Amino acid sequence: MSAPKSLRTTVPPGALLSREEAQAIIERTVRMSKADSINVSIGTGYTANVRFADNQMSTAGSTVDAGVAVQSAFGAKHAVVTTNDLSDAALRRAVEESERLARLAPEDPESMPDLEAQRYVDVKGYIDTTANIGAEERARAALTALAPARRAGDIKAAGFLVTNAGCNALGNGKGLFAYFPSTSVNYTLTVRTTDGTGSGWAGADHPDWRQIDFEKVSARAIEKARSSRNPQAIEPGRYTVILEPQAVGDLVQLVANYADARQADEGRSPFVKQGGGNKVGEKIVDNRVTLFSDPADPQLLAQPYDGEGMPIGRQVWIEGGTLKQLQYSRFWAKKQGKAPTGGTTSLKMQGGTTSMDEMIRSTPRGILVTRLWYLREVDPRTILYTGLTRDGTYLIEEGRISRPIRNLRFNESPLFMLNNLEQLGAAERLAGTEAGGAVVMPAIKVRDFNFTSLSEAV
Repeated sequence: MSAPKSLRTTVPPGALLSREEAQAIIERTVRMSKADSINVSIGTGYTANVRFADNQMSTAGSTVDAGVAVQSAFGAKHAVVTTNDLSDAALRRAVEESERLARLAPEDPESMPDLEAQRYVDVKGYIDTTANIGAEERARAALTALAPARRAGDIKAAGFLVTNAGCNALGNGKGLFAYFPSTSVNYTLTVRTTDGTGSGWAGADHPDWRQIDFEKVSARAIEKARSSRNPQAIEPGRYTVILEPQAVGDLVQLVANYADARQADEGRSPFVKQGGGNKVGEKIVDNRVTLFSDPADPQLLAQPYDGEGMPIGRQVWIEGGTLKQLQYSRFWAKKQGKAPTGGTTSLKMQGGTTSMDEMIRSTPRGILVTRLWYLREVDPRTILYTGLTRDGTYLIEEGRISRPIRNLRFNESPLFMLNNLEQLGAAERLAGTEAGGAVVMPAIKVRDFNFTSLSEAV
């Protein structure tokens, strides 16, 4: 897919290479090589942003960046050199330096031969509208939070809005060439009450600027800040919990991160089968859980190849609660006689039809969680993690939100959590997770979620 010609008048020159331009640079670089093999990766982009805090604009700007990574190899010895200069002279220096370092490098026992030409799914991840958004539109979007915050007088808004138009390309001396242009919009907002007791957050992300309702995002963060004022302490313990999609994403994404075949085969994974082997084909979570990666999914629109150029199509990790497959690197796939899966660039959990209001009404006593933060591993064998709630935590009593509560520390595994599933909401794209990537998750209601202590943090 080539970048539309209309971009040439709105995005600085060189910020977004066309398919032909990227391929020409890679082919020129490959011809400079004297190594046994060479791989070239290019990333270019134009990023523009507006940042605000304390109810006023603080910064606005834009950057143009480009990067080329050249990996040269002599047999199993390889090295990488990077540069942000796309001139022939700079590319030649990078090639020569990578060759010099490769000769000095130790042999890599897991080195794999270069891929030949591959076929990739056509993903429409580049949206003209987003690429052509200007400073005025970004400022107007920021004002959806700043204007009501200024009028109110009892809240302070801080946020960051960034748009990006860029491309990634890679190729080698065996005919491999991959190219993916993309756009993105990311808007996150934190609102605090002036008395220091309430905090709200909301965010949105999408390749298409038109898909984000900035007023709705801003109103949600403001409402959360006000409704979370003067939180009260409750006793830690196991509760029925409603997790908004942002909170679900940070935990459920961990399942895919641990779904590595090598770790399972070597006994270092939650998917190790007792007595040997792995749990592929076994039920591991509730029957309603389906977890997959699909760059072409309209809610994901992610890069259809990984860093090696391996094609990425639809990959189902969990279907109907059953573990369907694990991730195989090229090296481990060859060793085990399996097909490599390639890395993942996206993740989606299939949603349901229950609204948040319905979840709350069906809960005699429980906790509503807006989002999580500061997640840290406790036990990799069970994907047990600890972390904290943040920016709006509420007690539910008799089917309604009764009051805000202080934040809580949890010790929980997404595997345990997804075995205690009660209800599923509609899946929506997240504004970002600790692990990153394009992620789509539903709100969920689960029982016996384990809170271990209170937190003083707002």
